[in-house]
Amino acid sequence: MPRFNYKAVTAAGELLEGEIDAPARAAVIERLRSQGHIPIRADQIGVRAGASIAPRNRLLRPRRLSPGTVVLLTRELATLLRAGLPLDRSLAILRDIVEDGRKREFVQRLLEAVRGGVALADALETSKNSLPPYYIGLVRAGEAGGTLEPVLARLADVLERALSLRESVRSAMYYPMFVLAMSVMTLLLLLTVVVPEFRPVFENASASMPTSMAVIIAIGDGLKDYWWAILLLVSVAVLAARHYVGQPRGRLQCDRWLLHVPIIGDIILKVEVARFARTLGTLLTNGVTVLNAVSITAGTVANQVISQAIGGLAIRLKRGEGLAVPLMETGVFPRLAVQLVRVGEESGQLEAMLLNIADIYEEEVKRGLQRTLSLLVPVVTICLGLLVAGIISSMLIAILGTYDLPF
Repeated sequence: MPRFNYKAVTAAGELLEGEIDAPARAAVIERLRSQGHIPIRADQIGVRAGASIAPRNRLLRPRRLSPGTVVLLTRELATLLRAGLPLDRSLAILRDIVEDGRKREFVQRLLEAVRGGVALADALETSKNSLPPYYIGLVRAGEAGGTLEPVLARLADVLERALSLRESVRSAMYYPMFVLAMSVMTLLLLLTVVVPEFRPVFENASASMPTSMAVIIAIGDGLKDYWWAILLLVSVAVLAARHYVGQPRGRLQCDRWLLHVPIIGDIILKVEVARFARTLGTLLTNGVTVLNAVSITAGTVANQVISQAIGGLAIRLKRGEGLAVPLMETGVFPRLAVQLVRVGEESGQLEAMLLNIADIYEEEVKRGLQRTLSLLVPVVTICLGLLVAGIISSMLIAILGTYDLPF
């Protein structure tokens, strides 16, 4: 009998992992449900996850789906289900209207699995790397409760807002990064091409070269002669930093440091609070218990400091405490968010309040980015101007000193 690795969330909100013998993945999921657990994944040992429902002639693993693709397909599937169509018919229509070949292959795999008697949540396991951690769990809960269509609609809303926030951050960074890149290129051109042209003037003169000009020429020569060593050193530093951040301890220290960086730390905190509130509110709205929802939400937060703080809430929740007080005592969450959570608990509208908190902090992130970037570009421009002015001033002083001219 095949053996499966499984991961689930217990009724107490704890993450449960282990191995179990079962004739099929569906039997593992059903057994976990009968024990009161929420299944997250079940993979057969020795077989790649999802291989049993993937096309047999597919030699390569499916490529990751973009967040925009996931949002679009989720929204369209919810719309078809809302029209009263059965799941297999909805997937067949979705496959026919999709134009991109990769998207069509994804929908085709889902359709073949569903027609073969596999639940949609299990069929999605083949593409779990392209989906948020809570996606498959919510789909499974929707199928079990007969509310798949509203669950997909809410998922589409959540993913759409997350994508909008991500695109806002990315779009806002384009112009400053362009200005910074052009600044670096300008300095490199000035040091490696323009400044060396004046070397003969100083070499043929009897006067000694000013120290500032000698330093500038030495920097230019170093960039021209040892660019490969500098590039190698930067590459090694980047790889070493990535390796360090890839370790749990390094990731934790890096995330803690980022939270204390002026301006950037505040934006990161607001992004994570918005993500926490949006995910937790969505899970609670779909009937997931607070303990389970908090455990799942902790895995969706990117910053490890905040994720660990959220994971530690389960102990306090088991004691019957509310959510607001433990959140405040973590020392991580803003007071406004905690107070709004308290109001939501006291009024019995915690789910709606969490979604409102997400809206508030997403807008705060957008405004904070606009303010920060509106200052960043002038600062970079001024710094570049000062550097160029300093180099030119050193050159002029050196030239005037060479010809014994007053300055």
